[in-house]
Amino acid sequence: MEHVDHILIVDDDREIRELVGNYLKKNGLRTTVVADGRQMRSFLESTPVDLIVLDIMMPGDDGLVLCRELRAGKHKATPVLMLTARNDETDRIIGLEMGADDYLVKPFAARELLARINAVLRRTRMLPPNLIITESGRLLAFGRWRLDTSARHLLDEDGTMVALSGAEYRLLRVFLDHPQRVLNRDQLLNLTQGRDADLFDRSIDLLVSRLRQRLLDDAREPAYIKTVRSEGYVFSLPVEVLGAPS
Repeated sequence: MEHVDHILIVDDDREIRELVGNYLKKNGLRTTVVADGRQMRSFLESTPVDLIVLDIMMPGDDGLVLCRELRAGKHKATPVLMLTARNDETDRIIGLEMGADDYLVKPFAARELLARINAVLRRTRMLPPNLIITESGRLLAFGRWRLDTSARHLLDEDGTMVALSGAEYRLLRVFLDHPQRVLNRDQLLNLTQGRDADLFDRSIDLLVSRLRQRLLDDAREPAYIKTVRSEGYVFSLPVEVLGAPS
């Protein structure tokens, strides 16, 4: 039986829930709508979903709190698309820092939301088609770290696992497949998210910051991901391809 993607919509606005839910259903997706974090948690206890559309402005636990909770728990790999108010740039930035995979500003067209959902789902299931990738199921070694490309886990020198969000994994793969080469923000955004950057898009900078934290890389004197002024970023260490993980 063909898999139908299941989208969980979390928004306290009943009209938005119903409009979005009905539109996505008409376009071949399975949808569930809930009004708040409590209902979201209850639903996820028994039913896995493929993507969560999460509004930021909600009573009780807002979308930022819920996104952070998702990223820290067993649903850390589930893609999250956040809905934000037009003037809340700070919330959009914080949402990306919390691990959201994309965001959409209200008010929005249902067609654009569908396109964003499909793009996020594609990105979570495959690396970008224009990314030169190494063979899957290998260990990529660099510095004190190894990346298990099968399980998508980062391993330190003692074998301790560090979980990565989908966006963090994609960015690290881009760097590891293009080591010691300067990549500008437009290239990184296109390779990791499949879209062009606009003038004020800071998502790549935030994602680089998150990835540096995972690698314990000092942003003031980074050993792994260096900033090249007016150009972009470069992964400064060589990368070795090891055998398949045991």
